[in-house]
Amino acid sequence: MLQLNTHIPKIYLFYCATSYDQEELLKSYSLQAVEIKVVSLPCSGKLDILYLTKAFDTGADGAAILICKEGECHYMEGNMRARKRVQAVDELLEEAGLGKGRTKIIQMGDKGITGAVHELEDFLLQIKTMVENAPSLQK
Repeated sequence: MLQLNTHIPKIYLFYCATSYDQEELLKSYSLQAVEIKVVSLPCSGKLDILYLTKAFDTGADGAAILICKEGECHYMEGNMRARKRVQAVDELLEEAGLGKGRTKIIQMGDKGITGAVHELEDFLLQIKTMVENAPSLQK
């Protein structure tokens, strides 16, 4: 019998610890019914392709990466390296048949943490919709 999936979406949230405060980030977040695994990085440039692929290998439905403003990275070009790595993983996911759109770069903007949280919530709703609309086979 084909039924809608009742799986709770699992999201990995990688963030640059020099640009974002985890407590402020999570207290601003308001969505429910999504499991979030938060991973702090000293710089988004430390994000490795293996970290992202491992997240999906362990059951993640999506991964968001919060980076600092372009040109304001404390470690020169870390945010640009993170962006390239996320694009590479998005292409791998498409090749594997999971489709595009399961990763998202969220850059710190002029609206600060509030703007980043708004973008994160939009992404989480997108992933939640993807998961809810994916059919699952049950006997």
